[in-house]
Amino acid sequence: MRCPGKLEVWKMGFVNYLDALKLQEKLVSDRKLCRIPDTLLSLQHPPIYTLGKRRTDHNLLLPVSELKNIGAELHYTQRGGDITFHGPHQAILYPIISLREIGIGARNYVEKLESTMIELSSLYGVKACAGQKGETGVWVGERKIGAIGVRISYGITSHGLAYNIDPDLKYFKHIVPCGITDKEVTSLRRETATVLPAEEVIQEQLISCFARLFGYSTVTWKENPSIFSDHESID
Repeated sequence: MRCPGKLEVWKMGFVNYLDALKLQEKLVSDRKLCRIPDTLLSLQHPPIYTLGKRRTDHNLLLPVSELKNIGAELHYTQRGGDITFHGPHQAILYPIISLREIGIGARNYVEKLESTMIELSSLYGVKACAGQKGETGVWVGERKIGAIGVRISYGITSHGLAYNIDPDLKYFKHIVPCGITDKEVTSLRRETATVLPAEEVIQEQLISCFARLFGYSTVTWKENPSIFSDHESID
């Protein structure tokens, strides 16, 4: 693995899913052309279910027409993985990075994303681990605490990971999370005996774990960046 150098972190707060999707597409294009450094988007979404490119609609256990009643939406994506939920009190990282420049492959990349969430969990006395064969994401025993779904195009990554700090777990009752039956979903709040700090602190710790595991020597931060300021409109 080569030394990656600089990582630019965008702390974005709450972002509509489609806006985040369009922004990722723009940043991936810019990264391919070397217009920007490796970039990490840190954000949360309003309640939304997303399906990967395998289109496993059968793992949504609720009619689409009823999603509005629970305050959620459904979107299809080109990432890997199965159905998952994103919502408030969940830390999401979308890395837009060049695997070729770092010198790692897709499998190693996913393993480092898993390790990022495992290391964060350990800070709060929670023993998490990568899933068994066929079980993506990060688990605490038989309970899933973090999901991974990535897309890699010409060596540039998008989408990423979602770590459950304290989301409303009832939303997961309406899906087969990541297509894995007979498994529960959990959260850091549920698993730790430690009093949790503010969510912003936990999100920053997750970013620090990511930067350390990927070996970035320099990390710069953008607080609440305007997605229109340095890049063309994504509407």
